[in-house]
Amino acid sequence: MTRVEYKHTHIAAKKKLGQNFLTDKNITRKIVRESGVTPTDRVLEIGPGFGALSSAILEVVPTFTAIERDRELARFIRQEHPRIELVEGDFLKVPLEPIAAEGKLTVLGNIPYSITSPILFRLLENRHLISSATLMMQHEVALRIAATPGTKEYGILAVQMQAFCDVTYLFKVGRAVFKPRPEVDSAVIRMVPKPVDPVADSEGFRIFVRCIFHQRRKTILNNLKNDYDISSVPAGTLQLRAEALSIEDLIRLFELLRAVEKPEKSA
Repeated sequence: MTRVEYKHTHIAAKKKLGQNFLTDKNITRKIVRESGVTPTDRVLEIGPGFGALSSAILEVVPTFTAIERDRELARFIRQEHPRIELVEGDFLKVPLEPIAAEGKLTVLGNIPYSITSPILFRLLENRHLISSATLMMQHEVALRIAATPGTKEYGILAVQMQAFCDVTYLFKVGRAVFKPRPEVDSAVIRMVPKPVDPVADSEGFRIFVRCIFHQRRKTILNNLKNDYDISSVPAGTLQLRAEALSIEDLIRLFELLRAVEKPEKSA
C-alpha cells in the first residue's frame, strides 16, 4: 500500500479503490478548460481524492458537488475545501436526481481504472441529467470509447457511448503525473449527450450491440441468427463483421430487426 503526502496529510492510496492521485496543476486546469465549464454551471466531480482537480474547478465555479467514497479523503475534502458540497458515498449508488434538481450536471473526474466501465454506463443511464462529462481514464479505454469503424478498438463501448453521446478524445496524460504512479498512461475525453436519443428502445439496442459484437471474428449472420429474425436483412450485410458498420448503420439494422419479431422456437 502506497502512502501519499499532500499538505502534510498522509493517506494510504487504496488499491482496491483504484486510487491514483493527479499531482500536476497544469493538467487539472487543462481538464477544466477543455470541459468548457462556466461559473453558472451545476458541476459534479466524481472522486475528488486530495482535491487536485477540485481546486482547478473552484477557480471557475463558486461551489459544486463532489462524491467521494473514501472516508479519510471525504474528511480531508471537507476540511480543505468547505465550498464543496461533499456527498460521502459510492458514485455507482448515490442518487443523481437530487444533485441535478437545479439543472443538468457538468461532470468531471479522474475516474478509477478498475470501475471505469460501470461509471461510464451509470452516466449513460442518467444522460438526461447530464449536459457533459469530461473524464480522465486509462488511455486504452479512452481509445476504445472514441474508436471508429474498422479499427481493432471499435466495439461495444464505442457503439454504446457514441450512439447516445458526441464523444471527443481530448489529450493523453503520462503516468508520471500521478501518485502512486500507475503502470499505464491516461487520457481525457469529453462526452455530450445527444439532445434526442437515436433509438426509442435503448435497452433493446444495448442487448443488440452486445449480441452483434459477441464474437468479433464471426459474421453478423452467425452472431444474430439465434436471437433475431434476420430474413429481412440484406445478404451482403449478413456476411460482414459488426466492426465494419458505422453507428448509423447499426441503428438502422437494429430498427429493421426490431420491426420483426423472432418466432418462438418449437418445443
